[in-house]
Amino acid sequence: MVRYLPNLLTAVRILAVPLLVALATAGWETAFTWVLIPALLTDIADGLIARVFKLESRLGAFLDSIADTLLLFASVYGIWALHPEVIAQHPVLCASAVGLWALENVAALVRYGRLSSFHTYASKVAANLLGLFIGVLFVFGFYSWMLYLAVGISILSSLEELALLSVLREWRADVRGLWWVLHEPRPGSRSARP
Repeated sequence: MVRYLPNLLTAVRILAVPLLVALATAGWETAFTWVLIPALLTDIADGLIARVFKLESRLGAFLDSIADTLLLFASVYGIWALHPEVIAQHPVLCASAVGLWALENVAALVRYGRLSSFHTYASKVAANLLGLFIGVLFVFGFYSWMLYLAVGISILSSLEELALLSVLREWRADVRGLWWVLHEPRPGSRSARP
């Protein structure tokens, strides 16, 4: 049963997205928050369980990327619908983060025919900080420093992933980051020989 748990948690996150959009559209912030927080926590739990029990898979990485994408859109829509002042007071910052993130996803679809699913260290930190910011926003209120930190790291993560798209000729999931890719042994180099 444990081997199916990461993908099951990811599926639950995907299924939560239409409900989150409906709750945000209806203006039901409390209900939205009660669905959002567990959805954000499953994002942490599925990856942690997959790593601890060595259950990582290409399918899991693919599903996780889809779930992350959908949950991010639902969360941004929830902020726009329920806390429009956050976006109104920080339009350039919010547009830059969402725009770069969307650009990276579109570029990955064009280059590889699928979402990148790189899951770099920077993207994991950015996802956790964004999730923390969004969770705190809906539970405790707005803290500008959290927005700046989360969005700043998110922008850097998107720029790194755009750079990875230009470096990696073939798709692969779970890339640690640009530094590691640039320092991998090249075929035919001395360090690549047995």
